[in-house]
Amino acid sequence: MDDQISVGDLLRDAPRNWGKWGPEDEVGSLNYLTPEVVVAAAGSIKSGKTFTLQVKMANPAGDPVWPGRSGAVRTTVIDEGHYLAGKGPQFAGGAHYADDYMTCFLQGSTQYDALGHVWYDDQIWNGYDAKTTIGGLAKASVCAIAEKGVVGRGILLDMARFRNKECLDVAETFTHDDLQACAKAQGVEIQPRDILIIRTGWIAKFYKVSREEFYGNFVEPGLTYSPALVQWFHDMEIPNLVTDTIANEVTTDPVSGVTLPLHNALMRNLGVTLTEIAWLDDLAADCAADGQYTFLYVAAPLKVVQATGSPVNPVVIK
Repeated sequence: MDDQISVGDLLRDAPRNWGKWGPEDEVGSLNYLTPEVVVAAAGSIKSGKTFTLQVKMANPAGDPVWPGRSGAVRTTVIDEGHYLAGKGPQFAGGAHYADDYMTCFLQGSTQYDALGHVWYDDQIWNGYDAKTTIGGLAKASVCAIAEKGVVGRGILLDMARFRNKECLDVAETFTHDDLQACAKAQGVEIQPRDILIIRTGWIAKFYKVSREEFYGNFVEPGLTYSPALVQWFHDMEIPNLVTDTIANEVTTDPVSGVTLPLHNALMRNLGVTLTEIAWLDDLAADCAADGQYTFLYVAAPLKVVQATGSPVNPVVIK
């Protein structure tokens, strides 16, 4: 295939959910998470064990981010040192306090993408004009996802363990068929409307190697585009894809040469919500120990108006 092919040409015949939930919809396939789906998902709770999936922010060990972005910076603006210097605010009764603020890319941690985050051919999710992104997302921002919240049955697909690796290799790919084979090996089955949580070991690698090694030859492992894979996501009515990588897919498609085609095929066209940079190692270890790979998944990004994404700390309840 010509490596100059456009994403529009690549996805010319790809399925779309535009208009399926009305002309004003901004949350896409999250509409599949109906009250009935949520009630059924609650039945996955067996022990009450909980896991949180966000990586630490403003971490002295560094924050894994997309190349070109910077990690969060937390700044203390008042602490006991101010009081020792005689500069702390005085309150009746003598209370002291600490305060701080943080600067960060809204997609600089474990985060949800807004459906309007990536597009092609001048239209974002649901056919909204790409000009609605100018100065902030007037349509399909992360705020719509935050107001809805995400609750459903999550299923962990531990691709790294399935392939007997600590971490998948640079540019290593897998397909929907591999996901189903992984699930079968784990003794579970992917069901329609499941929230897919895929572990590659990639984010854990960030904390084990040098920055030069992690970002050198930066092509992450992940799902790779095919019409069959996109159709499978469509037929299975998958609402949310969660991974421990920064881009949710192999960074550059090895066949077409297109960068991030699944962002467009899944998010822009089908309305599948993408969640990136999740911390999955603790959950995966527990699933391997007790054999339970399905659970209740709950997440709500911050309600940032017109934002392209937002940090999130998803909670898994087993």
